[in-house]
Amino acid sequence: MAAIDEAIADAIEADATLARRAALLRTIPASERFTAATLVAELPELGLTGNKQIAALTGVAPMNRDSGMSRGQAHIAGGRMSARCCLYMATIVAIRCNPAIRPFYKRLREQGKPPKVAIVAAMRKLITVANSMLTYDRPWQTDPA
Repeated sequence: MAAIDEAIADAIEADATLARRAALLRTIPASERFTAATLVAELPELGLTGNKQIAALTGVAPMNRDSGMSRGQAHIAGGRMSARCCLYMATIVAIRCNPAIRPFYKRLREQGKPPKVAIVAAMRKLITVANSMLTYDRPWQTDPA
């Protein structure tokens, strides 16, 4: 496993574009080398598409369950499972230590949202922030200025 992790890190560092993207993603509090490598590898569209599209590609966008006159609840569906699983774990860590995600999650919980709904909303926020960071080629900023 260590040899595979090292090979992945070497492959990312060998490409200047991938190295820059991974370095920007590692500036997010709660993001680490594994998270950055997975998002760079599994979501090459990150930073090149809009927030709605990247949320759908990750599988955290709400999809309506409608048919004819019947209106159902919206649920997440589809997307790239490996990227979504990695994002889920990063979000769980971010809920504990990220200065933007933690209050967002707490606010949703205080509004009565179920824990899983609040986690998915935090996942969507985290991936859209990462998308914006790569779009504008800027590292994480705690206080936007």
